Amino acid sequence: MAVKKRQKQAKWLRRFRKIHRATGAALFIFFFFISVTGLLLGWKKHSGGLILSKSYQGTSTDLADWLPLDSLQLLANTYLMDNVSPNLSTEIDRIDIRKDKGMVKFTYTDHIWGLQLDGTTGKLLHTEKRYSDLIERIHDGSIMDQYLGTSNNPLKVLYTSIMGVALLIFTITGFWLWYGPKRMRRNN
Repeated sequence: MAVKKRQKQAKWLRRFRKIHRATGAALFIFFFFISVTGLLLGWKKHSGGLILSKSYQGTSTDLADWLPLDSLQLLANTYLMDNVSPNLSTEIDRIDIRKDKGMVKFTYTDHIWGLQLDGTTGKLLHTEKRYSDLIERIHDGSIMDQYLGTSNNPLKVLYTSIMGVALLIFTITGFWLWYGPKRMRRNN
């Protein structure tokens, strides 16, 4: 009876080892990208401006003194075309209002350029390449949807689903590969 139980446990361990190995081999490159980009995203605010630029200070934190958003957007698009390239898209992805800094950040949909403007004067404070946005798109797989021009991010959803399930499988099989032999020795 004890021998059959041990054989059954050993059989399950072999199955888990095969699943663990196959999943790791099949998804190695994706785990590599996720781990490297995850590390970079974790360190972005501590990269000395290499991954994420610092937020510059505007002249006033009082919103009553600020220019209207449509005027700031028009100025941002003008600065983008004049200072970076007239061929870039001016489709806004995000407007980040930093009231405590007196500044507004503009990020764009089709490229990684970003601008920081003084909320009061509309003066250009900083032009940046937003590498953190590029790293995030690689990390979550949305770069594939952007590259192929798909809408509603179906590739991102598929990618994150596969990687989430794979991580769950790794966690379960990895735990069992650690715990199973201990349990078998204890039962002996």
